[in-house]
Amino acid sequence: MADADKKVIELFYDTISPYSWIAFEVLCRYRSRWNIDLRLRPFSLAAVVTETGNSPPGRVPAKLKWMGRDLMRQAHFYKIPFRGRKDPNNDMANKDNIKPMFLLTAVSMDCPQHLERLTRELWLRFWSREEDITQPASLEAAATAAGIPADQTAALLAKLQDETVKARLTETTQEALRHGAFGAPTIVAHVGGKPHMYWGSDRFLLIADVLGEEWQGPLTELAHL
Repeated sequence: MADADKKVIELFYDTISPYSWIAFEVLCRYRSRWNIDLRLRPFSLAAVVTETGNSPPGRVPAKLKWMGRDLMRQAHFYKIPFRGRKDPNNDMANKDNIKPMFLLTAVSMDCPQHLERLTRELWLRFWSREEDITQPASLEAAATAAGIPADQTAALLAKLQDETVKARLTETTQEALRHGAFGAPTIVAHVGGKPHMYWGSDRFLLIADVLGEEWQGPLTELAHL
């Protein structure tokens, strides 16, 4: 159970969302500064987009072009090694992108102490080094880099098609939808027994306000990269 003095922030994210990576790193840096109980909630962005009728940004050429510039600006500001991909539209549309989310869900269920490092490693592979995160060998390499023992990695990879894991991912996605999610990242701050939902990686001033805390900038000195 979380410390009674800590406020809870849930981060609903998908590794195909680069803005989720930014939100993840910022919230990890502010975890101690704001005394928050940060709960990482891997979900399916594809399912959220389908359920809400949202349109992927890549379908709007002007928005896609702007996003490339905006992400580089944010990466520079927060000192996150985002470099993008040569063909982000096709890469993000790959149906196998659900596999890393199954893996993260399995990790959240069986060994949550590894969830933060593995999540970060998957983003580094996909959005910084333009590597694969869908094939078993790629997922195994990411788990190894995240410090997960080989025997535990094998057991986790064996669960990618486990119905319990799939059900948990669906449950988490539905929970995000009940909070009003329509994209990623979806951030829910629980304050005084009330949930406050925010979308995107540029709402930290508002989150600080609802928490009664101070926004102190990018806190690059606390980066884990």
